Amino acid sequence: ERLRSEGKNAPEASCLPVGVPYITTHPRPFKIVQMPRLIIMLYEKDTTYRQIYMDGRPLPRDPNPSFMGYSVGRWEAETLVIESVGYRDGGWLDGVGHPHSEQLHLTERYRRRDFGHLSIEMTIDDPTTYTKPFTYTQPAALLPDTDLLEYYCTENEKDIRHFK
Repeated sequence: ERLRSEGKNAPEASCLPVGVPYITTHPRPFKIVQMPRLIIMLYEKDTTYRQIYMDGRPLPRDPNPSFMGYSVGRWEAETLVIESVGYRDGGWLDGVGHPHSEQLHLTERYRRRDFGHLSIEMTIDDPTTYTKPFTYTQPAALLPDTDLLEYYCTENEKDIRHFK
């Protein structure tokens, strides 16, 4: 019911960032830039970025809420495991509008299935919004020689007030 009644409150409708994990399910490409102690994900959607700390630090106990959350990562054999907390309340998990709260703890597992494909497993643990954790897998095509383009939401958006 909430999804139907609040559909016009989609982050994109107000030119707000869609956040994680929603941005990972979006059809626009993203790049993963790996350094020894940090991974940066560059997203064409919203021309935004995300930092994943790979230096062994723990997740913060009281993070400053943000659209992209606070992320730490580690390698488990060939799989990049990212844990994130610190999300803003009222965000969406996907384009349909499944909600999440500030209590969201997201665990992502990035694995290269073959030369041209990634498998991204996402586990949603949000006890405020859902009765138990759940996991789904998002496929992604690997596009190593593709440039990201600038993408910005329309300034001075005036259509959302006409949505029913």
